[in-house]
Amino acid sequence: MSQGGQTGPGRRTLLGAAVLGTAALAIPGTADAAAPGTGRSGSYRDLPVPTVIGHRGTAGYRPEHTLGSYQHALDLGADIIEQDVVPTRDGHLVCRHENDITATTDVSAHARFADRRTTKSVDGTAITGWFTEDFTLAELRTLRAKERIPANRQHNTLYDGRWPVPTFEEVLRWAEQEGRRRGRPVWLYTETKHPTYFRGLGLGLEERLVALLRKYGRDRRGSPQFVQSFEPGSIQRLARLAGTPGIVLLSDPASRPWDFVRSGDPRTVADLQTPAGLRWIASYAQGIGPTLDSVIPKDPDGRLTEPTTLVRDAHAQGLLLHPYTMRNENTFLPADFRRGTDPNAYGDAFGAFRAYFATGIDGVFSDNADTALLAAADHRAAGHAAADRPGSGRPSAGRPSADRPSSDRPSSDRPTG
Repeated sequence: MSQGGQTGPGRRTLLGAAVLGTAALAIPGTADAAAPGTGRSGSYRDLPVPTVIGHRGTAGYRPEHTLGSYQHALDLGADIIEQDVVPTRDGHLVCRHENDITATTDVSAHARFADRRTTKSVDGTAITGWFTEDFTLAELRTLRAKERIPANRQHNTLYDGRWPVPTFEEVLRWAEQEGRRRGRPVWLYTETKHPTYFRGLGLGLEERLVALLRKYGRDRRGSPQFVQSFEPGSIQRLARLAGTPGIVLLSDPASRPWDFVRSGDPRTVADLQTPAGLRWIASYAQGIGPTLDSVIPKDPDGRLTEPTTLVRDAHAQGLLLHPYTMRNENTFLPADFRRGTDPNAYGDAFGAFRAYFATGIDGVFSDNADTALLAAADHRAAGHAAADRPGSGRPSAGRPSADRPSSDRPSSDRPTG
C-alpha cells in the first residue's frame, strides 16, 4: 500500500485471493466441514479469532448493502457478512443502513417521488429526506443504490446505479446459493434498525426477521447467523422468538439506547459496559458490539491511549466482543496511524489492527475485509510464534470460555440482534 494517494492493496481482488490462501492455511477448526447451504453449521465459537465481519459487505470498495458489496466481501474471504434491515410501507425487510435513503439511492432523481421528501423524528433526531417506510417494495425496486460517502470513496462511484436495493430474503437466498456452491455455510450478521420507532408505526421488525430466518433455517443456536441491535429490548424480544446468537451494540458511553429513553430506563451505555451491566446483557445475549473507542480511548489529538478493561470484563461474563468499525482511510484511523496529508488516502491500517487485536477482541467490523483478514492472520501467526517460545506462558487469543453460561443455557430458538 502506498502512503500517498494510491488506493493500496485493498482495491485489488488479487490481494483477496492471497488473503483466502493465507486464511485457509492459518484457520483450523472453522465451519468449513459443515453441511452446505444454511443448515446447522456448528457453534459460532468455531469461527476464526479474530473474526472479520464484512461491514455492510465491503463498504470500502462497493456501495454498501448491495448484493455486489456482499458478494465482494465473500469473495475476499470475510468470515461473516453484515446486513442492516428496515421495512417498506408494505412490510418487506430491505437492506439499508438507515431508513433514510437520501444518500444511498438515486431517489432524489425520481420526479415521481419528489413529494415523498419529508422531515421525521427518528429516535429523537430530526431528519429530512426520503424514508423506506413511505415506499412500497415495488416502488423501492425502481431505485438504484449509490455510494454513501463519495467525497471519501470516489472509486466506489463507478458502481453507482449498478445494483437495486436488496430485500433481506434475496440476501438469504444468495447466502443459501453461495453456501451450496462453496460447500460451507455463509455466515450473516443482521441488525434491526430503529426497532422501537418501527414498532410504533406498526412495522415491528423482530417477528418479520424471525419468520425469514426460520424459513431459511437460521433461527437456531447452531445457525450460521448473528443478529444485533443497538436496542437491548430488541435482542430480548428476538431471544424469546428464536435461538440465533445475539449481540447488543453499544454506542457512545454517554448515550442511552432509544428503547431505554422511551421506557424511562435511566441507564446509559457506560452503565451497560460495567461488570454489572455486562452481566445483565449476558443473561440474554452472547456478545457486545462496542465502539473501538470503548476498547482503546483516544486522547484530544486523536491518538490511542491505554486500553480499558472492557475486553476483560466482557470475557469474564462469557461475552464476545465485536467492536466497530475499522476503515483504511486516514480520516477514519487514529491519528497515530495516519500517513501523509490526504484524508482519503490509506494510512497504516495494519498498525491500527495490531493495536486493537492486541487487546483480545474476538473480531471486528471492517469496511476492507481483505486488509482485516491479512491483519488477523498476522495476529494469529504472531500469537502462535509467541506461544511456541520456551517459557512464554502466553495464553491463547481472548476468546470467552467454552462453558459460557449465556450461550449454553437451554433457550428458545431465536436470533438476537
